[in-house]
Amino acid sequence: MMSGFLGNAVFLLLLIVVIGYFNEKVTKLTYEISLMLFSVIAGLVITVITAALKGSTMSGLLSQVQVFDLEGFLMEGVLCFMLFAGSCHMKVGDFKRLMRPVGVLAFVTTFLGAVFYGLLFYGISALLGLSFSLPMCLMFGSIIAPTDPIAATSILNRFGLPANVSFVIQGESLLNDGVGVALFVCFSGMVTMEKGGSFFQVLFQEILGAVVIGVLISVILFRLFAGTDDSKRRIFISLLSVSLSYFMCERLECSGAIASVVCGVMYATLTDRECANKDMSEFEEFWEIIDTVLNSVLYVMLGLSFVRILQMERVLLLSAMAVLCNLAARFASLYLSTFLMGKLPDGYSPVNFAKLLTWGGLRGGLSIALAMSTYSMLPDNTYHIVLGCTYAIVFFTTVVQGLSMKKVYERIS
Repeated sequence: MMSGFLGNAVFLLLLIVVIGYFNEKVTKLTYEISLMLFSVIAGLVITVITAALKGSTMSGLLSQVQVFDLEGFLMEGVLCFMLFAGSCHMKVGDFKRLMRPVGVLAFVTTFLGAVFYGLLFYGISALLGLSFSLPMCLMFGSIIAPTDPIAATSILNRFGLPANVSFVIQGESLLNDGVGVALFVCFSGMVTMEKGGSFFQVLFQEILGAVVIGVLISVILFRLFAGTDDSKRRIFISLLSVSLSYFMCERLECSGAIASVVCGVMYATLTDRECANKDMSEFEEFWEIIDTVLNSVLYVMLGLSFVRILQMERVLLLSAMAVLCNLAARFASLYLSTFLMGKLPDGYSPVNFAKLLTWGGLRGGLSIALAMSTYSMLPDNTYHIVLGCTYAIVFFTTVVQGLSMKKVYERIS
């Protein structure tokens, strides 16, 4: 495969163009799903051809596979811009109206989902004779518990869900990554036998600190945004706001992702209030293009990296178990959480609401990045199982659940 930044960029853009054109003319799937699905196929084909040309075995080649540095791409690269682009159309007033269900989903459901998944996977690992401790399984649960904001905003918006339900799913996915990261820090500390503070201490620092930073920087820089009539300067100010917020959070050990969402919501709210008489079309078009470009790159990278799942022992069995555990843990956590939400959006019953959000709980790049970060704390075979199962869950939720979401919604409704 081509090496270097420009070579990788050419390769990714080539795949995006070819897959996008083929999907437009032939398969007509949801754009993001087609990118991931056909990139998986391309990644497998490239791996087989490479193994044949080098005269090596597939297992030998897979042990050297490192297609892209997804963790670096997301956590140290473009995540802040993707989250800002996804949240800059969500206003504070909407959060106030649906604060209770979104808050319960982001905090309670994520916590319960991580614990339930950890307990289920611990039982399965014991039955299969895998060397997984309970803290390892709970850490694994924290990796896959948060739903993915990029998947939610880019895929679910296309299926005509009711506005309130769509907002609740997006709001949960935009906020629950901070809870997931706090859980991950807590459980990974148990795995490595380090004392890094209690869960609530980490959660307080991750979320509250990020909110304060995001609000302060947004309010200060929005004065410049509202005071200029140059649409290009507005774009640069918004880029500065979100990147500075993320940078400050990373240095102060807060959730840069949460701060990016806060920036997006603040800009949406303040723009609606103070720039109603100004032409925001160029600003909105810029962030829509950024959202499309970065999402496209991410889904192709995820698809090409899917070959990593083949490094896992008992691939089919463990992948199926991981997916089933995820669905069971997600449904149980949602059903119990509904009793804390009060009146559910659009009059859904607890069971139907839990079914809908279970199938709408897509996972994405953040889960992969967290799984990759366990490399230094887990033995190789255990690490490959965690990474492989995470890829299996991301692929299943994105492709299978994403493709069938509309039918599930229509049946439940």
